Amino acid sequence: MANRMLGQECFVLKNKAISHLHDFFLNSINSDVSAIDLCDEVPTIDYSLLFSENHDERAKSLEHLGKACQEFGFFYLINGVEQSVVEGALKGISDFFELTNQEERREYLKKNPMDRIRWGFRSHAGENREYLKIVAHPENHCPSKPASFRGAIGEYFKRMHEVELGLAKAISKILGYEETYIEKEFKLEAGFDVSAMNLYPPSFQSKGSIGVPEHTDPGFFVSLIQDVNGGLQMLTHKGNWVTVNIPRNAIFINLGDHLEILSNGKYKSHIHQVILDNNEVNRISMATLHGPSLDTFVAPASRFIDESHPPAYRGMTYKESLEFNGSDEIDVQSSLSLLRIPFSL
Repeated sequence: MANRMLGQECFVLKNKAISHLHDFFLNSINSDVSAIDLCDEVPTIDYSLLFSENHDERAKSLEHLGKACQEFGFFYLINGVEQSVVEGALKGISDFFELTNQEERREYLKKNPMDRIRWGFRSHAGENREYLKIVAHPENHCPSKPASFRGAIGEYFKRMHEVELGLAKAISKILGYEETYIEKEFKLEAGFDVSAMNLYPPSFQSKGSIGVPEHTDPGFFVSLIQDVNGGLQMLTHKGNWVTVNIPRNAIFINLGDHLEILSNGKYKSHIHQVILDNNEVNRISMATLHGPSLDTFVAPASRFIDESHPPAYRGMTYKESLEFNGSDEIDVQSSLSLLRIPFSL
């Protein structure tokens, strides 16, 4: 009974935090963001150019990444992971949902807080999806069926981890640090990455228009691939909802809560949701949350703190933040609103 009451209290607290998230988000944008017209067009970053041997080309690409991070908080990434690897991963996810029956998948229902594979099914007004969550790093946990699943998913995780380390180098540089700063600060070689593989129904089969309700995600950043465009919507700095339509050969990148904390709010973790109104067929997506190691203590870095910018977030380990609102590690639920330090005059 005590656990149930605690769960209810956490749920109410989380909903209260989310209800105030819009106002805080829109009012807390850095005053030094350039006053250009963003036009709500999602920027595209060429991963290969971030490491170009041409100095001017590399500098321009890093500048573009800096603007994308500060003025948007999300972007399309091209030339990071080969399209064949992405398509192989999506095929593996499709096979999992198609070649196993629901009774087999129920094997991965929640058993204990330390689950490393978890399956769930939601069909109500506030959420409509079937999902499989797995811990992808530092060790890849994967269902045994179908046989091709582990190899296809594992290859994608391997390539995406290389991209994660590359983006850590690039973002460290644009923040003014040596390129190994974020990798060391977040202990990314032992980073806790969780992948959520989602099967969304067509709109005519859902019990409401919401696939996943509004939220932000913990971690360094989230990478997303999907087989059919439409559904994911991002709340921009200007307060507009933008539908994410990932170009072919691209991966969608959304900055996470813990980069916002580390940068003391310079870079924002953006609210997003999944809407099913335009779903004519089943849609598959895989969102991988790339996080620090569980024992990493994350707090605002000293570079972003001064008299005008006091620490805006409480520091704690990544594990503590994942469990702060009563969730398990594999749930990778945000506690960002609860970590903010109230502003006082």
